[in-house]
Amino acid sequence: MDAPRTHVMGVLNITDDSFSDGGQWLPTDLTRPDIAVTHARDMICDGATIIDIGGESTRPGAVRVTEQTELQRVIPVVEALANDNVMLSVDTMRATVARQAVQAGATLINDVSGGLADPDMIHVAAETGAYLCLMHWETDRFGDADSHGAAGANQGADHGPQFVQRVVDFLNQRATYASEHGVDKGKIIIDPGIGFAKSALGNWSLLNGLDQLTELGYPVLIGVSRKRFLTSLIAGSDGIPTAPADADAATEAVSTLAASHGAWAVRVHNVRPNVDAVKVAHAWATAHGPDVPQGWRARRG
Repeated sequence: MDAPRTHVMGVLNITDDSFSDGGQWLPTDLTRPDIAVTHARDMICDGATIIDIGGESTRPGAVRVTEQTELQRVIPVVEALANDNVMLSVDTMRATVARQAVQAGATLINDVSGGLADPDMIHVAAETGAYLCLMHWETDRFGDADSHGAAGANQGADHGPQFVQRVVDFLNQRATYASEHGVDKGKIIIDPGIGFAKSALGNWSLLNGLDQLTELGYPVLIGVSRKRFLTSLIAGSDGIPTAPADADAATEAVSTLAASHGAWAVRVHNVRPNVDAVKVAHAWATAHGPDVPQGWRARRG
């Protein structure tokens, strides 16, 4: 998975309660996903090489939807985009949803629980041959993680070098567990889970420690788009965080820095300026100037 430049992953939330765009791309009639498909194709035209399709919000306090609701939201969109020249990712913690999405044309399973929410997720990735992204979530909501190669995942400081090392160790353990249970090591991606039950200092510690993550040898996905720690950072003089969309420039700054430190992909809502940010980082690092090659694209199969 050698990429000439960092990929830009476009976020497609088919939900009614996501923190930034809840309800915006959720069709009234789920059997006719035109609005979501159109938005996905707009992101592809803007330069996204991956579309991350999710039918369940993971924002703080979100109530889980039923499996059937998630399937009804996600699968028609995956089917509609299956022949587009783009890598399709399914953002889910359910193995059944992941399996059906891969059967419909997705090639990447993006599991924010690191494969802990559903014990069958690792097996689905192994059986289908899909790429698997394992994320760190600073939570104990998934029960006893020790038996799944995630010992000590959420103990200790919430920022600083020890915190970064704990996240690095967790992701290395989860990736090793997945590999030992049949997932092709070359198809494993890791994500430090920026904004997932972490302090602002913890988020910045992880971004500052990105080199430690890339040194593990797995592609690293970074998702900071419009998150609270950015809207708080750029708050006005009254201290009130900005609206999520007002953090797009801050998101682009992080994308530039993440790309310059070897991130495999950045997950964003506003694609075009982040594509530009990644191109700047690539040009700066390689002195290619404006002649920047296009990103790697996965083939379904």
